[in-house]
Amino acid sequence: MFIDVAKIYLKAGKGGDGAVAFRREKYEPSGGPYGGDGGDGGSIILQGDEGIRTLMDFRYKRSYKAENGENGRTKKQYGRKGQDLILKVPVGTIVKDAETGKVIVDIKEHNQTFVIAKGGKGGRGNAKFATPTRQAPRFAEPGRKGEERTVILELKLIADVGLVGFPNVGKSTILSILSDAKPKIANYHFTTLKPNLGVVRVDTEKSFVIADIPGLIEGAHKGAGLGLDFLRHVERTRVLVHVLDASGQEGRNPVEDFYKINEELFQYNEKLKEKKQIIVPNKMDLPESKEWLVKIKKEFEPKGYEIYPISAATGEGIEKLKYVMWEMINKVESNYETFDEEMDIEAEEPKEEPIVVKKEDGRFIVEGSFIERLLYSINFSDLESVRYFQNVMRQKGIVDKLLELGIKEGESVFICGYEFEFFE
Repeated sequence: MFIDVAKIYLKAGKGGDGAVAFRREKYEPSGGPYGGDGGDGGSIILQGDEGIRTLMDFRYKRSYKAENGENGRTKKQYGRKGQDLILKVPVGTIVKDAETGKVIVDIKEHNQTFVIAKGGKGGRGNAKFATPTRQAPRFAEPGRKGEERTVILELKLIADVGLVGFPNVGKSTILSILSDAKPKIANYHFTTLKPNLGVVRVDTEKSFVIADIPGLIEGAHKGAGLGLDFLRHVERTRVLVHVLDASGQEGRNPVEDFYKINEELFQYNEKLKEKKQIIVPNKMDLPESKEWLVKIKKEFEPKGYEIYPISAATGEGIEKLKYVMWEMINKVESNYETFDEEMDIEAEEPKEEPIVVKKEDGRFIVEGSFIERLLYSINFSDLESVRYFQNVMRQKGIVDKLLELGIKEGESVFICGYEFEFFE
């Protein structure tokens, strides 16, 4: 078992800007405000999918962006909402905030969804700012930015397929050909001292985990060799691929070897008899293997075992074996284990920056994402729009805070990098 990890950047869609527009009708000031609201930006949603078993696809693409909302239109028409982006992840994926390392969500169920980055809200059109005293507003509200965050996806990988068999039958070679694993391979027993896991990619959103289970010899269930440690790994696999040395080169009998290994498995845990198991005679490039293959088929085919001869040395039969394994694991019921770590509620929603009012090096400074959006929405050549800006600054307590800091009439205030003159 090992941890499959992917770090990805997410950016939800920006909300569309509200429109500034006017009707052209008699007895209406400037025709009357007619601008519609902008559409909300698309969100990024994580969805659990038990058909996906690894995070391999997230290694090919690491940045994801949802669609922006459409700007508002005239005739009070709303802009279209940006399309949500749904990212499918394996069941059992835990999502952490990259900055804090805290858990945001644990995807435990098939089709479970979680909004990991919310789309920005669409801005209001000028029709929404009309009042009895402000009948022709020449400003609208900009759309808000979508949430941006970098997250770490972690998946505790439990092998879907376990390669079992006596040492030196070619399990590590098969693993290295099928997957991205790079196990140590040599021609002596117990080359593999720990389970090697690799990810086998079948297609987009189709991959599985395969493990080379070492240390299986006679007496393994009693702790001989590396037995007990690795029998635990066999327990967790969904399908067993029993690799035999069909050449019999080392004076071994592959038929007897099959029964000896299975005896160790079943002595350790009777339930292992229920696991689907296929037989893979290896080293079919050697002349002695043809004779043994006949004996293997004669022994095991009547008992319902499927037999897939291969040669890891030449690659013969390997591609077919990959698709057979994929089809088999899709027929076996899933039993996923998840982290069950404590959720960090604060990490679930990125908070909007607070409004900062400060005096620094003799300069009065106002900052914050809300103020930045407000500035963007104001038409400073229009008196009504400027009055709206001043009213919001008072309502938010910014003017009072500047007075507390000792600002005087005529002094400069720097608001999000722009210089203004202060008047009460």
